[in-house]
Amino acid sequence: MRHLLALAAMITGIATLTTGGSAAPYAGTQCAGTITTTIDTGTATVGQPVTLTNVRSESGDMTGATMYGTITRVVRAGQGRPAQVQMTFNRLRLPNGTTYAINGVVTGMQTNTKNNAAKEAGGAVAGMLVGNMLLKTIFHASGGGLLGAAGGYLIAKNNRQNMTIPAGSVVRVELRSVRRQASH
Repeated sequence: MRHLLALAAMITGIATLTTGGSAAPYAGTQCAGTITTTIDTGTATVGQPVTLTNVRSESGDMTGATMYGTITRVVRAGQGRPAQVQMTFNRLRLPNGTTYAINGVVTGMQTNTKNNAAKEAGGAVAGMLVGNMLLKTIFHASGGGLLGAAGGYLIAKNNRQNMTIPAGSVVRVELRSVRRQASH
């Protein structure tokens, strides 16, 4: 029994040495890595390359890898439309140079969205001024400021902000498929 345990430990050690300290990835592997460049939905484009460094598996058996992919969908923020970005990863390189073709789907990422409070306040003030001016000038009545402020606030409230994924943010990816690439 001891010989079998020693043999299993030796095989595991050899497998670890041949992969450079990282086990081979497999479908279903959950990974996390650091994005190298800032992505902003206001300027990002479909096909733009994306790189994650210091990629490690959730289990810890794969570390120090690099993942490559592209932006596959961008929705710019607008009136009633929140910003969205979708990335897909298609190549994984382990520290020892072994490369895998992958289908990696983002399952989570850190994003920043600007606060809309200043825009909402500005919309309310502008609406109040316009509403007050219109009601007094056209109908010679008061109360237009309150109606205009409410309308201006609601329009500004519905105007969404673009989102940013800052360089250095952690992006989580699930490997849906993995295929080892031939050595060159």
